[in-house]
Amino acid sequence: MKMAAEVRWLLIFHVFLVIASVLGEIPHRKFEYKYSFKPPYLAQKDGGVPFWEYGGNAIASAENVRVAPSLRSQKGAIWVKQPVLFDWWEVELIFRVTGRGRIGADGLAFWYTSSKGAYNGTVFGSSDQWNGLGIFFDSFDNDNKHNNPYIMGVINDGTKTFDHTNDGMTQLSAGCLRDFRNKPFATRAKVEYYQNTLTVLFHNGMTNNEQDYEMCFRVENVVLPKGGFFGVSAATGGLADDHDVSHFLTHSLFPPGQLRPDGQKVSLEEQQKLSQEYLDYQKKLEQQKEEYRRDHPEERREREEFEEYFETDNQRELRQIFSGQSQMFDALRELNRKLDEIVGRQERSLSLISQLQLGGVQATGGQPGQQVQLIDTIRRQEVDTLLGNQNVIINTAREIKSFVNEVYSKTDTILNNQARAPTAQVQQMGYDYHSLISEMRDGLNTLKRDVGQMNTKVGSGSTDCPTTNCLTTTMFLLFVAIQMVILLGYSLYRDNKEAQAKKLY
Repeated sequence: MKMAAEVRWLLIFHVFLVIASVLGEIPHRKFEYKYSFKPPYLAQKDGGVPFWEYGGNAIASAENVRVAPSLRSQKGAIWVKQPVLFDWWEVELIFRVTGRGRIGADGLAFWYTSSKGAYNGTVFGSSDQWNGLGIFFDSFDNDNKHNNPYIMGVINDGTKTFDHTNDGMTQLSAGCLRDFRNKPFATRAKVEYYQNTLTVLFHNGMTNNEQDYEMCFRVENVVLPKGGFFGVSAATGGLADDHDVSHFLTHSLFPPGQLRPDGQKVSLEEQQKLSQEYLDYQKKLEQQKEEYRRDHPEERREREEFEEYFETDNQRELRQIFSGQSQMFDALRELNRKLDEIVGRQERSLSLISQLQLGGVQATGGQPGQQVQLIDTIRRQEVDTLLGNQNVIINTAREIKSFVNEVYSKTDTILNNQARAPTAQVQQMGYDYHSLISEMRDGLNTLKRDVGQMNTKVGSGSTDCPTTNCLTTTMFLLFVAIQMVILLGYSLYRDNKEAQAKKLY
């Protein structure tokens, strides 16, 4: 047990050493506002950006800097006014590259160079043959290798010319294939230069999480000139995108334990004095605002009336949230109503089933202590029989109705015919039985004559007729029977035709 405790304490000691070593390597960070810009009020009333200067086709507004607009052959850049006074730094660049085309051109560039570049240069809007670092967000595929959009880091000593034909692939130090065009959220790039190590992290703009960075590339043994200038440039060609930069946030990095150049501490008395001066200034500012409102009430009223026509981003967001919640509430209320209907139907069905399970016997409550009286009610089979009889009655009534309608229509037709021809007589179309009897009499006379002739020949002993082929009595009767059947069938056929013809009148 003693050995196990010693091992445990030794393990804890090593863990603390590892944590201390890791924490000891994290540099100190300080925000440098003179090398940064961000909204709101990014640009002043005169259009200038504090501590920065821009030119070319760049446009500065209160929310962002449009380095190059979505027009053909546009170039622009923005550069910090004073050189960088610290060795190690970290820059977070938040930008958007948007356009209507499937592909864009030419791209955006981040610069750290020994001197400021041009505002309409040949390399993404800045000067070629620079001395320092250029990180290019290239969106156009010049070499037709289908490897764009691409992020590359190129280090130049001021003597090399950028290879546009091959998209700088022969000169880059490192890079990564990432798509940064037309994203739902702003894309981000974090460039860190600390102890001669260059690290680039990238946020693809697919989420709104500010910390969702991924490694793009990391290069060691990078030596950049001291006292350089930060800058951002962009350019368009035959195709065009909007290249907007909203944040350029710079932090200076210092190794742990190293004293910052401006790290002298302020005394407590000076801190209290500065705080008091700040509070006095705030009170004085509020008094001046109140006096101005009191002296100019009409301007305040006009401003309030003018602001009623507009809504802030927070108001718009709250209105959209309220609208969505209202729609959800209406949908839930409708679902609740339908659910109540379903529950009611289910309860009624269960009550009917329970009554049927009792065998059609229903109990009625009486006075306490008395025997429950059972009343015989209608049963299921009786209900089915009753429903069947009702269906038969309904079908019969429908048939009678259709027959009456048919009789009525035929009667109406006869009346109309009589109205059109009142002297018309319906002629009988029966078969002429007298002619039929005459035909039968003629046939029998002919037959009798032939038989008489045959008897005469037989009596005279003539052998003209062979014995096997002469007419016998059986054949004669059979022939008469067949003829009578044919005549009777023909008579029935004519009677049927006459009956059908009479129905039409």
